[in-house]
Amino acid sequence: MTEAAVLHTTCDHVLSLTLNRPESLNALTSGQREEIIRLLAEASASAEVRAVVITGAGRGFCAGADLRGAGPAGERVAGDVARTLRTGAQRLIAAVLDCEKPVIAAVNGTAAGLGAHLAFACDLVLAAESARFIEVFVRRGLVPDGGGAYLLPRLIGPQRAKELMFFGDALTAPDAERLGLVNRVVRDEELEKTARAWAERLASGPTRALALTKQLVNASLDTDRTAAFAAEAAAQEINMTTADARDGVRSFVERRGPEFRGR
Repeated sequence: MTEAAVLHTTCDHVLSLTLNRPESLNALTSGQREEIIRLLAEASASAEVRAVVITGAGRGFCAGADLRGAGPAGERVAGDVARTLRTGAQRLIAAVLDCEKPVIAAVNGTAAGLGAHLAFACDLVLAAESARFIEVFVRRGLVPDGGGAYLLPRLIGPQRAKELMFFGDALTAPDAERLGLVNRVVRDEELEKTARAWAERLASGPTRALALTKQLVNASLDTDRTAAFAAEAAAQEINMTTADARDGVRSFVERRGPEFRGR
């Protein structure tokens, strides 16, 4: 049997997803993409999973979509390209953004094209010192896909986003941190340990409160103040029905640490 193209394990309420095609710098196949989407959907619905880490095997995080064999094959039907993006790369990015558990990207080596956008869609981004982020599309005469033109301006502003997308230059991990694309840069040998520590800390937190917080923040840039305030009030109403919120308030009164159980 061949080894799975996406390795996944759950330990201490942390789901670890590892892209496992190191010979191609983990360029994403359609099968890998669908597997990640499925696993993230299951993570949202599972009480056993309270945080997710995505990383790559070998010396690269993800070199983008695997384009081998993607050349023209017969007459193209109008709408094929848009349909492929909607059902493919865009679904993948949406699966990360919509996952009800916090998702950490642990970026080792190259994250290019869709691979970079996969990382930027995550809630927190850790990068090894060797990591590189590349908006590679312009090098191939392509328009950015996988939500890049949506994600980058929201993270770093339109001018910086255009600079990265227009030139396609490799961005080092320290520069990505300086721009605000990366939360923290660590030594290569510390990446896995740091990602695990962050994930375990999130997994011990108030899971539903984190999910609602993620939802509020992700929606905040696409709405006005009135809608944002209404969403905040609704989230508070929902969260106050959880056992974690009740224990959090009780622990404050009782002068003890809370015991969050993800419920």
